[in-house]
Amino acid sequence: MLCRWQGRLWYAVVGALLALSPLAAAADLPCSKMDLGVDADLHGFRPLTDDSLWNTDISNWPVDPTSKAVMRSLASAHLQADFGSRMWQGHIKGNPYVVVSGQKPVPVEVTVYPQESDPGPMPIPLDAPMQGAPVPDPNTDRHIIALDRDTCREYDLWQGFAQPDGTWKASQASTYDLLGGDNQRPWTWTSANAAGVPEFVGLVRYDEVATGEIRHAIAFTLAHTRSAFTPPAHHQADMSKDPIDPPMGVRFRLRANYDISGFSPQVQVILQALKRYGMIMVDNGIDLFLGGAPDPRWNDNDLVAIRRIKAADFEMVRASPVYDYHHRPKGPPPVVKEFAATPSAGPGTPVTLSWNVSDANYIIISDVGTVSSDTVKVAPTGTTTYTLTASNSFGRTTATVKVTVEDASSAPKQ
Repeated sequence: MLCRWQGRLWYAVVGALLALSPLAAAADLPCSKMDLGVDADLHGFRPLTDDSLWNTDISNWPVDPTSKAVMRSLASAHLQADFGSRMWQGHIKGNPYVVVSGQKPVPVEVTVYPQESDPGPMPIPLDAPMQGAPVPDPNTDRHIIALDRDTCREYDLWQGFAQPDGTWKASQASTYDLLGGDNQRPWTWTSANAAGVPEFVGLVRYDEVATGEIRHAIAFTLAHTRSAFTPPAHHQADMSKDPIDPPMGVRFRLRANYDISGFSPQVQVILQALKRYGMIMVDNGIDLFLGGAPDPRWNDNDLVAIRRIKAADFEMVRASPVYDYHHRPKGPPPVVKEFAATPSAGPGTPVTLSWNVSDANYIIISDVGTVSSDTVKVAPTGTTTYTLTASNSFGRTTATVKVTVEDASSAPKQ
């Protein structure tokens, strides 16, 4: 894996070259302002729609009736920043990400949750930064986050392992439209975290703190959670039936009267976001750990001061609605009306794949990746069966089409 400065230099060079390529047509996308590279600056781009629960001001939302009991159960917990500028126990502290452009999609083999994963290929570079680098423990989360600037999509891997043949192997794989809303993938499906939500959107990043404002909720973890979930979460961790244990996706808010003037300007930006947008519980882990991206510009001494904030300084926003695997929104999966190849046979000439799909949030074509139109050109070198996977909030539908590539030497002469 490249070290941080090498990764930044490599992606900067790639970015300069791509600026001269046809990919410049993607410059009108809202995410096109993002820099390329490891932990790159987003230049004000805020993922997901303005009405996403991640981007909603909840400073005046009602407090949950169980809030005081929940905070009492967390009496010994203190807020902690699970990110910073330095290494911790030999590992990068935080969850890094990479912004790419022109990245070739590569196959991803999913080993643990294939039925709740999005199929590849995915544009994730083999030297993408990984949580726990430079030598991640094979038994840890090993989160990998790649943002594709050309398509405004996020790609997440849980327990990702780059393979010698240029592919990825992971325990789970997900993709999200960075311009979309909360309900993209099917209800009850997991993701790189237990809540089934994107990894990136809840991270604290230095580039946004430097502007003086975080405009979204922040991800955090709790050790004990109920076997239930509340939006934006789509998935639960089967741990507890105790009503005092919060459901996955629950939101905590720093009390409006909590005095933040004694903290550094850097930390005050984070705490103000916790008052306005709150923090959303996305995974099981150490109580009140905030998710964030590593950056050499963080002041670790300032971040440590966050530990002065206790669970009692928060209130739990009313969790509504609350779902579980048996009681959740239901509806029809996408309908694939047609999936065709033209021509479907020939001596290896380019082939146009076309489809007619209704009620899909996103579509993935094998050997191609995520697509945004209703046609794509492919050039198979041998007989190939292409699989179309269409997904929405209620399920997944697949269809296949076979393209037969004939041996030109055995084709009949005209």
